[in-house]
Amino acid sequence: MKIAEIFDSIQGEGTLAGVPSAFVRVSGCNLRCTWCDTPYTSWAPEGDDRSIQEIVSEIRAFRAAYVVVTGGEPMLFDDTIELTRQLKAAGLHITIETAGTVYQPVACDLMSISPKLANSTPLERDGGRWAAQHNRLRFQPEVLRRLIEHYEYQLKFVVSSPHDLEEIHQMIDTIGASRDRVMLMPEGIDAVTVHDRARWIAGICRREGFRYSPRLQIDLWGNRRGT
Repeated sequence: MKIAEIFDSIQGEGTLAGVPSAFVRVSGCNLRCTWCDTPYTSWAPEGDDRSIQEIVSEIRAFRAAYVVVTGGEPMLFDDTIELTRQLKAAGLHITIETAGTVYQPVACDLMSISPKLANSTPLERDGGRWAAQHNRLRFQPEVLRRLIEHYEYQLKFVVSSPHDLEEIHQMIDTIGASRDRVMLMPEGIDAVTVHDRARWIAGICRREGFRYSPRLQIDLWGNRRGT
């Protein structure tokens, strides 16, 4: 597998925020979000080819009970199935971070799904040449229905404007997701932007009955690799 990085940190987002975790970041993505905070796995994928045995050995050396398989988009790759099975056999709790555009029968304790809203479309970035493909792929209702049927899940939406709420409602209704599994998270790669958006997003969560997701890694370390 092409791996961008493996590191030991804490989970910064979602229902497990604050939990010490090991991370495997797979390189390669089928989307090109304009605000992507890991462009080295999507816009310009980089990394080293690692065997599944090497990955599992490095993760176990961290002594973390929780592991997050993220990207990029880890569900693109068949090797993710065997990787998660071996991590599960090692007794680890597994979170998969995915945009929910591809289904794989992985071993997973928490499917952390982040369906991409229209605010992610790269209309101008790189001359806009990825916009049409991104829009075609970013919302796959049938895949999302399978994921929420087969796995414990959370739906984590990246929000940049109050106007995003209408699209969020449409997506939830289309796939039949439970509102108590929905989390809203501010878009931003610096603490000031995240905090400014957090104030009004928290208000929306209170009104709508959604959960608010922090971005602890931004608060603690900024937008840095290995965090």
